[in-house]
Amino acid sequence: MEDQWANRMPEERHRLRLEKSEPLATGFFNWLETQKVMPKIATGEAIKYALGQKKWLLNVYLDGRTEISNNRAENAVRPFTLGRKNWLFCNTVKGADASAAVYSIIETAKANGLKPFEYLEFLFETLPNAKAGDIDLMLPWGKAIPDRCRMPIKERESQNAEKKRV
Repeated sequence: MEDQWANRMPEERHRLRLEKSEPLATGFFNWLETQKVMPKIATGEAIKYALGQKKWLLNVYLDGRTEISNNRAENAVRPFTLGRKNWLFCNTVKGADASAAVYSIIETAKANGLKPFEYLEFLFETLPNAKAGDIDLMLPWGKAIPDRCRMPIKERESQNAEKKRV
């Protein structure tokens, strides 16, 4: 169902989820709650785990913009997790936290059609003198982002096509 709704507007996807998908998910969790299995066997542990995740799994029904899967986020960080042994600055908790923050900013910029280098340059130039109320404007979707940070549409489309091939 989600594949069929992928190109719909968030409001319509939200309505369709509530109408068609949420009853199935609710029914599944209701069914899990009726199961009588020993808690220490694999099935019992799986049921307990699923019920423990219910609150988080049902978050997708709160907003049509919510992704049904975290695959995009996992695919975005995969190159960094595969190469992390090569980066010496990650051998401390502070180094790992710093690299995670930078990677998060870079991948969020790319996901929002920004050129990562130019966006980081803009942030490093602007943030030291920014007021607290201006920070939201500097997020990748904010109004303060200069045009030099934005990828041309053709470049964005070619990157998206490349990602689909991989």
